[in-house]
Amino acid sequence: MEQNEIYAALPGVLLPWYEKNARDLPWRHTKEPYRVWVSEIMLQQTRVEAVIGYYERFMEAFPTVQALAEADEARVLKLWEGLGYYSRARNLQKTAKLLTETQNGAFPDTAEALEKLPGIGAYTAGAVASICFEQPAAAVDGNVLRIIMRMTADGRPIDLPQVKKEIGEALCKVYPKGHCGAFTQALMELGACVCTPKSPKCEVCPTQSFCRAYTAGNVTKYPVKRPKAAKKTEERTVLLLECNGRFAVEKRSKTGLLAGLWQFPNVPQKLDAQIAVQTAQSFHTDPKELMLETHKTHIFTHIRWEMTGYVIRCNAMSEAFTWASLAEIEHDFALPTAFRQFSDELKTL
Repeated sequence: MEQNEIYAALPGVLLPWYEKNARDLPWRHTKEPYRVWVSEIMLQQTRVEAVIGYYERFMEAFPTVQALAEADEARVLKLWEGLGYYSRARNLQKTAKLLTETQNGAFPDTAEALEKLPGIGAYTAGAVASICFEQPAAAVDGNVLRIIMRMTADGRPIDLPQVKKEIGEALCKVYPKGHCGAFTQALMELGACVCTPKSPKCEVCPTQSFCRAYTAGNVTKYPVKRPKAAKKTEERTVLLLECNGRFAVEKRSKTGLLAGLWQFPNVPQKLDAQIAVQTAQSFHTDPKELMLETHKTHIFTHIRWEMTGYVIRCNAMSEAFTWASLAEIEHDFALPTAFRQFSDELKTL
């Protein structure tokens, strides 16, 4: 089967398969652009199972575009806590405000127009345009790339922009009129549940008969990726300063990594216990006891933090920080996962 014939065969096998095998996910009960958009942004870099709870809580707090636009940013970030990539949450609210101010909360109905909104790339634009507006707009993510590279036995690296662009263009030509949303979701579902990265379920795959990689017996050879650059490792010391049951927290700067979120005081180097206590003293906290030393690791996209945390009991609450109980930190402060793992451990003290 020629490559263009493989593309053309997809709707005919995927649509009936999807109708029988689609998972029951909360955002599939609607074609409302706002809800589909939020789900797609949350699903970036995050497993479906982890997103469901976040999605339901977010929708309960902000049921409409207008509600999100008018929300306090701190509340938005708190409800996003643990999902990571916090710029996604900020861009959600930025887009909500823009749509509320200029379009009365309505979304544009084409991928081209959607892609001009803050934080919406080609994939999300294609997903919203096809699912909500039945536009023949491809949503090409890692799942879709993997499916196509295996079916066509294409050995080009999938992280080349031109490859992704060509696949999107080829898919757009075969989108079935009136079933565009279902076709987009069928492709997503196949990649998530059947054509998986390491253990594909080829025996139940609806594309088995024309998948070139399956025929050749080398499915896991695809897709090919260019070698990743090694992550930079950074040592950090986190000061977990406690006074009368309250802990010191502070807000990060408005730019850079984890911008505008809360953190425990920390410095970008590894300090021994004595220097850590001296550092706490320099903040006018009058440290009296080093209670615990603990070690954590957090991996970002391009950097790895190796963190040493010191729990230090203090006599004074320095005005340099905000002091809060663990319950308040959990409920009111958007603490990134890098620091929240220390908070979780503090509960056991």
